[in-house]
This record gives sequence, structure tokens and C-alpha cells, in this order.
Amino acid sequence: MLTFTALGPFQAWADGAPLDLGGQRQRAVLARLLVAGGRAVPVNTLIDELWPGSPPAQALSTIQGYVSRLRRALEPDRAPREEAGVLVSAPPGYALRARPEQVDAWHFEALVKSDGAPAQVWAVMDTALGLWRGPALAEFGELTWAATEAGRLEELRLIALERRAGAGLALGRATALVADLEAHASAHPLREEAWRLLAVALYRMGRQGDALGALRRARAVWRDELGLDLSAGLKRLEGDMLAQRLEEPAPVASGDPGVLRVLVADDQALVRAGLRAMLQSEPGVELAGEAANGEEAIAGVSAARPDVVLLDIQMPRLDGLAAARRILAEERPPRVVMMTTFGSDENLYAALRAGVSGFVLKTSPPEQFLAAIRAAAAGDALIDPAVTTRLISAFAGRTDPASPPALAGLSDDRLDVLKLVARGLTNRQIGQTLALPEEEAGLMVKELLEHLGLFDRAQLVMAAYESGLVTPGSQ
Repeated sequence: MLTFTALGPFQAWADGAPLDLGGQRQRAVLARLLVAGGRAVPVNTLIDELWPGSPPAQALSTIQGYVSRLRRALEPDRAPREEAGVLVSAPPGYALRARPEQVDAWHFEALVKSDGAPAQVWAVMDTALGLWRGPALAEFGELTWAATEAGRLEELRLIALERRAGAGLALGRATALVADLEAHASAHPLREEAWRLLAVALYRMGRQGDALGALRRARAVWRDELGLDLSAGLKRLEGDMLAQRLEEPAPVASGDPGVLRVLVADDQALVRAGLRAMLQSEPGVELAGEAANGEEAIAGVSAARPDVVLLDIQMPRLDGLAAARRILAEERPPRVVMMTTFGSDENLYAALRAGVSGFVLKTSPPEQFLAAIRAAAAGDALIDPAVTTRLISAFAGRTDPASPPALAGLSDDRLDVLKLVARGLTNRQIGQTLALPEEEAGLMVKELLEHLGLFDRAQLVMAAYESGLVTPGSQ
């Protein structure tokens, strides 16, 4: 299948293999036709836009040569006198003939403009944003038409971000959205929707003061940059917050596309049957698929795109550790929660270092499995204290050149949080222990990850034990 990508490095592909599109200006001809969205572009327009202000004397024949070579690259099996089917003649110029799903920019725009229920919008915007691999048409940025189209696509990308966030708020996912919305509002401080979404997300988390503070920040920026006060919409939002009359989102019904989808991978049919029954009886959770070995698990993730994978650490053909590494190396991977009956200590240790989102003993009650699944999906983690204590007792203090950095520079309150993370506590449990709101505990965990240059909560456990901050059996 022939495909074209413009949301990042510009390229044409045949069955996943990149095609040779020639030099920069020849590639620009194809890119300009792609930007036209299937409409014909006159040859005179191509000449004026590819050589702004100073076209060469032989510009027409040069364009014809470019088109001829591009046709050979795009349709190598076309007979010499057979009419082109992709880069076609459309007097007085040329046009690109392709289906929307063949061109990432066309597909992206169609997705962004689609509508539906919040769960559907969330999923569709997630798919749309996943098509981006970098700035659009960046290699042609000095050409006016490319810069204009890149700006239009970037605006659509921001709209997709905001539509996804709006759907997430309607689905009750405020906590998971706040960090991204904070970054979005900071990067685009003149966007009213960015501030509205951030303020509503903070309010839904119970952080009314921070929500009002976000609107105050927006007001200050707008006064400094534009000499304007907040828009009427943001003023109404501010008033509704002060009066505490914002509506809460409706709960997501079971069976809605927004439910949590879980893939189960275990070589024992009896274990899979038990987990299947548990997931099928839990509202808001559904079974996305099953696998009996590591290779099936990887294939199942690609086919079903689950939110969470329950993965046995010891399986035939490809063990859980190797499968977890490959799954987590994919773009936009699911969360992985390992299951174990106390298998190889070396494997468990390596899995923690690889970035899995938790461990559950197979002997745990259903409540423990469900808590681990929900924690992982929310970006948190649940690591059974019995697993970490037993595991780290064999490895604490080892010299490892790849171990996490020292803990110098961390304040006492951050060290307290790290100790609690190392003992397997969730953000809620940490907040209860330290008399903090759950959201504040989550922010402190995030700050720890950033400070230590780590990307997963499980790696914080390793940092605490490897540095000697926590020792096996300590309280």
C-alpha cells in the first residue's frame, strides 16, 4: 500500500518501505500536491511557489522532469504508456490521487473534525495525535505555502489536544490531565480553551485555589500581552467556581468505549480463566484479549491496543521479561503489570529496572489485581510490598554502573515520600500517611522522577534500595 507522511519528516512509503523521492525541490513538488488535498495545482503556481520571485528559464521542463521521476518512484510497475494513477495530469497542472487514510495529514484532519460521545472523542483524538512524528513539513519551511500549511496543521493539533482533554474531563480523568494541561497553557498562554481546561481540571481535583490561580495567571498574561481582561467565558467560569456551582461529569457507564481494557498473558489456562472471570464481573473493566506466551502477548498488544497488560513473568517461547521490554519499547505502549509466583529474582529485578508499572502475586485476591490495574492505568503503580522486600533483599547495595543516581539534593519531605514509594504505597496511601491531599502526593512523586531522571515509579523503588535509603525489612 502506498502511503504519505507529512506530520513529521516528509516521505512516501510502499508497504512500509521508504521511497526515493529525489532532491529537495523534487520532493517539494509532491509535498505541494499533497497540501492541495487532491485538488489540481496549475503548473504556473508550482513554478511560482517553488522558485518564489526568480524561476529559472527552463522551469516548465524542470517541473515536468520532476513529475516524471516522481511517477516512476510512486508507480514503478506502471507500463511506459499507461496513464498515471497517483500523480495525475489535471490540466492546467497536476494532482495527487490518494484516499484519506493513505495520507497522514488528510487522515488527521478528518479525525479532528469527527464527533461523538466523550469516550469516542477521547479515543479518536488520541489516534489523531498519535499520527504526529514531528513538526509538519519542516524541511520546506522557507517556502510560504509550506509554512502556511504547517501553521494550519499545528492549529488543528492544538484543537485535537484540547478536544481530547475536554473529553477526558467529561470521563472523570482530571487527575491524569492536569500536568499536560499545565504545559499546554504555559506554551500557549493566549489560548482561552487552554486556560479553561486547566482551571476545570484543577477544580475537579478539589484544588479550587489552584483553579482560581490559573485564571489569575491567564488574566495577568492577557493584560501584559494584549491589554485585555479575561474573556466573558472565563469570567463566567471564575464566577461559577467562586459560587461552587460547576457541574461534575456524569459517570462512565459500563460497556462505554471508555472502559479500561486489559490483556491477560499467562501460560496457565486456569490462571487465565480466573482473571477472565474477575475482569468480566468488574464494572468499567473489560477483557481485551488473552495470550499463552510472550509472543502472543506482543501480537495481542498490537492487535487489541489494551490500556493495561497483566503479564506473567515466566512463560514459554518468549518469557514475560523479554515481552515486557518489547511492549514498553513500542510507541505509546500500554502499562504493564507483572504477575509472579516468586520466579527468578534476576528477572524480577530486571523487570523493575525496565519500567513495569507494578507487581502482583498470583495468590493475591481479586481486589489486589483490580487495584493494580487501575493504579497502572492512572499513571500510578501498585507494587506488592512482599515482592519488593524479598526481591531487594538479594540485591540491595550491589554495585551497578546503570543504577539510578544518588539522592543528594532531595529535601527531607521528598525523601519521606521516596521511602513510602519504596514500600509499595500508592499516592493515596502516601497522602494518608503524610496528611497530604492525594494530588499533592502525586505531584511530589512526579518531582522525584524528574529530579532523578527516571521515568517510572518502579525505578524509584530501585533508587531507594540501591542508594541505601531503605533496607529490606526496615519500617
